[in-house]
Amino acid sequence: MAQIKLIPYKIEETVDTASEIPEGIAMIKASEKWEKGYRGNGSVVAVIDTGCDQTHPDLEDRIIGGKNFTTENYGLPYDFSDENGHGTHVAGTIAANLNGEGVVGVAPEAKLLILKAFDKNGNGKLETIIQSIQYAMQWRGSQNERVRVISMSCGTTQNDKRLHQVIRQAVQNNILIVCAAGNNGDGEESTNERNYPGYFKEVLQVGAVDNNGRLAAFSNTNDEIDLVAPGVKIKSTYLGNKYALMSGTSMATPHVTGAAAVIIEQMELAFNRRLTEPEIYAQLVKSTIPLKYSKRMEGNGLIMLGERAFSPAQKESSLQGKVYIIPEASL
Repeated sequence: MAQIKLIPYKIEETVDTASEIPEGIAMIKASEKWEKGYRGNGSVVAVIDTGCDQTHPDLEDRIIGGKNFTTENYGLPYDFSDENGHGTHVAGTIAANLNGEGVVGVAPEAKLLILKAFDKNGNGKLETIIQSIQYAMQWRGSQNERVRVISMSCGTTQNDKRLHQVIRQAVQNNILIVCAAGNNGDGEESTNERNYPGYFKEVLQVGAVDNNGRLAAFSNTNDEIDLVAPGVKIKSTYLGNKYALMSGTSMATPHVTGAAAVIIEQMELAFNRRLTEPEIYAQLVKSTIPLKYSKRMEGNGLIMLGERAFSPAQKESSLQGKVYIIPEASL
């Protein structure tokens, strides 16, 4: 059976406590949406990953359901606890509570559907990814909620037709799929680094920048990059009620996923109707600012939820347009 793995990432540091808006979330100015009352309320996000630490206080009341598609945890279908930490970190960036303690996610009132498709070593099977996407499409909450966004930080070089087909089906069902671009980048614009499902045209593919807006050297470049988000030394929830700083396009992806949940809430209230998947995508593209890289590197630009736009020139203007290289970045 074909294999698929988590996109490799780097754990920079773990800490016992936190009380802050993480830098990446501050950078995209998510708080400006919160102040207007838009916090992702009503949006359900499916996270296809390594599971989640359901006991973490920052994720209390954020998890609406889940399922285990692996043989881990004795294969029990509703034990989707996390033995790796990656899924818990992603979940926190999307939707950790806004309560003045710990960290906060981009969409602190969104709900999470945790679909455990990878084991403690980050290994998965294409078949379980397909099953996870199918489950997300069919899932209904107690109030008839539906999944609006799927977040995936996995990759394979294999262009699998079955995976492509189920992704097309999900998009046709008006589910936005947000995928990490991958961490095989060499810092060269001309190089084509392709990971699937990120390279499929139907998904929103996310590259990574640092907190100064400089492209991370590990971030894949190709002709299907849609936008970029913070992905260097991102602080979020971790196993054992702790917090971790991690780097990778896996960390950039949940910033965009959370932004989608916030924008869905805002725009559906404004239009007084349900948005289609193309409309959600269009609203996200409208919520970007250019960083002066090529389209192959930054796509439409940096996701930005605030009106007071971030500018790399605010910090180190001489570095704008240069590649940021993480030490030991062969993730």
